[in-house]
Amino acid sequence: MAEYWYNVQTGQVEEGQQSSWSKLLGPYPTREEAAQAMQQVRANNEAWDEADEADEADEDD
Repeated sequence: MAEYWYNVQTGQVEEGQQSSWSKLLGPYPTREEAAQAMQQVRANNEAWDEADEADEADEDD
């Protein structure tokens, strides 16, 4: 079964690991999931930022 990787330097999806690990996100089971990797990263970052802000607000109380 093929694995797909998102190359953060080129913005391209790779089938199989073709580039250095330092440039890749994945593996993903489908090309489509790999293509959406940066969208998922942004969503995760936003969620974590919101959680951090909530934690900081709780500490201030």
